[in-house]
Amino acid sequence: MYQTLKKVALTFVPKKILFENEVFFRSIFAFHLRGKNHECTVCGHLVKRFIKIPDGDLLCPFCGSRSRTRRLYSYINENDLAYGKVLHFSPSRSVYRLLKKNPSITYFSTDFEDEFLADYQYDITKIPLEDNFFDLIICYHILEHIEDDKKAMEELHRVLKPNGKCVIQTPFKEGEIYEDFSKKTPEERIVAFGQEDHVRIYSVEGLMRRLKENGFQNVEIETFPANERFGFMKETVLIAKK
Repeated sequence: MYQTLKKVALTFVPKKILFENEVFFRSIFAFHLRGKNHECTVCGHLVKRFIKIPDGDLLCPFCGSRSRTRRLYSYINENDLAYGKVLHFSPSRSVYRLLKKNPSITYFSTDFEDEFLADYQYDITKIPLEDNFFDLIICYHILEHIEDDKKAMEELHRVLKPNGKCVIQTPFKEGEIYEDFSKKTPEERIVAFGQEDHVRIYSVEGLMRRLKENGFQNVEIETFPANERFGFMKETVLIAKK
């Protein structure tokens, strides 16, 4: 039912109006899913169940957060990372709204393709800010879209403050990094990388090695278990430090 209602809404309601009133629209839909079985770490609502979508992920019916979004927000809060200047690439709308009004941070949200709610439009390979600027950088599901990912990593390292953290996640595979820039069409990229706008698939070790080759000498791998209560799936995140 969720996917059907979403399709109808996108067909008949302008995207701008949907985004501006998303919390209200979701609250109406989610009313029947109130319960005590699960809890969203982003919006704080207790729910009967999360919504399973076609790719297998679990959405919060109230705020629309994915599993990785809820984990990210929990990780930031549990590790006291929400302070100073924060750079966030292509933020989810649920976390964007919370971080934007957080008085403890100066929030720089950016989306180069103008597909997400964001206040800036930075090219990750040429960030127009000075060295050693950010205390925290959130780079979730970005690097697999960037052909010159080495330049992007250099830029992330450049604008990060000493002792700052860059939280990075991408889709992962076993073995070596697979990239092939001859794959140009959406159809070719779906077959090769699993998504029409991806240009590579990293392995965890491959991504860590490439980050180290491009400035980040301290990279930690964090693997988190699934958690039914919060709708978390098992996932891996890299924490690159300067």
